[in-house]
Amino acid sequence: MKNRERFIVISVFVVLVFAWLGFFLHVSPRFAGSGLGAVFGISGAVLMILPLGYVFMKRAPFLKERLAQHVSLQTWLSIHIYTGIVGALLALVHTGHKYTNPLGIALTATMLLVVVSGIVLRYLTPFVNLEMKDKLLLLQTARGDLDHAWGLVEQPADGKENRPKEPAVYSALRVTLLAEGVADLEYSIGTHELLKRWFSRSLVVHIVVSVAFYALLVGHIASGIYFGLRWLP
Repeated sequence: MKNRERFIVISVFVVLVFAWLGFFLHVSPRFAGSGLGAVFGISGAVLMILPLGYVFMKRAPFLKERLAQHVSLQTWLSIHIYTGIVGALLALVHTGHKYTNPLGIALTATMLLVVVSGIVLRYLTPFVNLEMKDKLLLLQTARGDLDHAWGLVEQPADGKENRPKEPAVYSALRVTLLAEGVADLEYSIGTHELLKRWFSRSLVVHIVVSVAFYALLVGHIASGIYFGLRWLP
């Protein structure tokens, strides 16, 4: 189920990331103010407000205890992810690829940043942690093999009388290959540690950008109400 969820979310995420670039091919200046555009905009706004339920539930113990009896926290997290990413996709359709209003541009940018940071938190960070854990185990084994191979090379000749003889070139080659494997694993783990440090900041980015996004969303809705919606016949 988790693999299926990951595939669905990543697929929609890829569509979302590339869909905003559609303004190179298509621009509909009046779509956002049309009846259909308003339906997409309102639907997207509602779906993007629903993720706040998970935030309130997670931060409020009394609310968490009551709601967890009916719906698990994991289910709320799935709702948080699905509604957020689908809501963002509907909001992107609502724009009609018209990016001329500074408020609309800022709202779209922060919306995409919220989605990206959320995907990093949910999928990329655990993946990097798991990969690093596996590679640390491989590194431990590889270092043991390297020490053993190096010990056979340095073992005195009289200690090899009862052992099968192998060419010195083969022993040296084996040590070299093991040393290269250890070096590759150490480099890969160092890269994963760098990614882990960067990804650990994604939670802060996600929270800060989310606050900015909802503030801009309120301003966008307020301006739409103030200036009125442009309905097409």
